[in-house]
Amino acid sequence: MKYSRIDTRLQSGSLTILRLLIGWHTFYEGIAKLLKQGWSSASFLKESKWIFSDLFSWIVSHSVALEIVDFLNMWGLILIGAGLILGLFIRVASLSGIILLLLYYSAVPPLIGLEYSFPMEGDYLVINKTLIEAASLLVIFAFPVYSFSIDSLIFKNKVKDIRS
Repeated sequence: MKYSRIDTRLQSGSLTILRLLIGWHTFYEGIAKLLKQGWSSASFLKESKWIFSDLFSWIVSHSVALEIVDFLNMWGLILIGAGLILGLFIRVASLSGIILLLLYYSAVPPLIGLEYSFPMEGDYLVINKTLIEAASLLVIFAFPVYSFSIDSLIFKNKVKDIRS
């Protein structure tokens, strides 16, 4: 099926906006954690009741492991977000974001029978905003748009946009 120039620009623009929005969200989350004195993922990890709960409990009980996870979490968010915003290594940033978000999801999934002590935003069953954002990054990974990106400058003729 042949798309018109308007269709491909709309697709490209929509995916670029999605990339920028998710990039800003992850970047800001990382910066907020970095700037918040005493921030730790311990309370979040303690809530885990699903497949990695033993691993997350172990991390919380070992201060060095928790410091490493906190560092990787903050800087991972910052680097993933910056990569998406700048369009730098878009596929690497997207895949890294998917992995990180799926780890978040696995810690506190909205499944029947699992109750958490902290208040949840909204009422979810199986699908929540974390899973939706991970799926959105999968779309960006599958259809990387190089408009407004450093990747397009670095790799000039080696990247193909959906408009091609």
